[in-house]
Amino acid sequence: MKIAFVGKGGSGKTTLSSLFIRHLAAIHAPVVAVDADINQHLGVALGLDEAEAAALPAMGAHLPLIKDYLRGTNPRIASAETMIKTTPPGEGSRLLRIGEDNPVYRACARTLPLDNGSVRLMATGPFTESDLGVACYHSKVGAIELCLNHLVDGRGEFIVVDMTAGSDSFASGLFTRFDMTFLVAEPTRKGVSVYRQYKEYARDFDVALQVVGNKVQGPDDLDFLRAEVGDDLLVAFGHSDWVRAMEKGRAPRFEELEEPNREALRTLRDAVDGSYERRDWQRYTRQMVHFHLKNAQSWGNAKTGADLAAQVDPAFGLREFAPGESSAATPAPA
Repeated sequence: MKIAFVGKGGSGKTTLSSLFIRHLAAIHAPVVAVDADINQHLGVALGLDEAEAAALPAMGAHLPLIKDYLRGTNPRIASAETMIKTTPPGEGSRLLRIGEDNPVYRACARTLPLDNGSVRLMATGPFTESDLGVACYHSKVGAIELCLNHLVDGRGEFIVVDMTAGSDSFASGLFTRFDMTFLVAEPTRKGVSVYRQYKEYARDFDVALQVVGNKVQGPDDLDFLRAEVGDDLLVAFGHSDWVRAMEKGRAPRFEELEEPNREALRTLRDAVDGSYERRDWQRYTRQMVHFHLKNAQSWGNAKTGADLAAQVDPAFGLREFAPGESSAATPAPA
């Protein structure tokens, strides 16, 4: 299951995504955690110190390896150099699974032990001084978009992405890649402004969106959120001494998190579990192709010198694979 945490800067989305990742790890679910924010803080929120977090390999630095591995023997892709962030899989492509061992994970992921389990942690990489004036951050998240395009995840396994703040993810098709998007909102006018943007942009793409209130201090805050976002409000998190200790680098064991906030995490998991029955792999494939063709026409063809529309395999449909089934992409069953 693919889950995104979004929200305005300072809303607490990294904190809540890290709590949800810890919650999943505590029930021994297979989890890949991805820091896709321009400010890379997820590793620290999961217990790394600053030096350890800075030493995480950047996915963008391994983009040639990622492309070459995912291309496989797909005859529609002449070379890894002609792949762009939206290139879809086709017959002969390699697909990714959450729990497998593969060259992409070996290069880009690090196993992070938590109190009662572990997660694979990946990071898109920070915006560096060398990028200033010559690159935009959307090029950094291209690696995770490409991986999500080739991911065949199933029930009970999770990839949790801490997204860049605000509505920047709409600069690509990345926002359509998730089974559930949790928008973290504070009970303020600024706090719900990103919700309105997301709701408007996502309307035409059938994006499953739920609002998670954060820093809610009482009934008035809760009433405000309900009035502003209506039935999209799923649950709210209140004050947490556990989180305050974590932010000081002195987090207690996760089972000591306050029960109301633990219950809120269970509500998030129930919402994700409930979204499984609404999965529509044909829609995922259509949206993937839509954004690929759009990017190809806008800039991809000119950049690569190739007709990237030819990379689309009309006979291929993204689908979930049974345990033990080959992860090489094959045509969808009729």
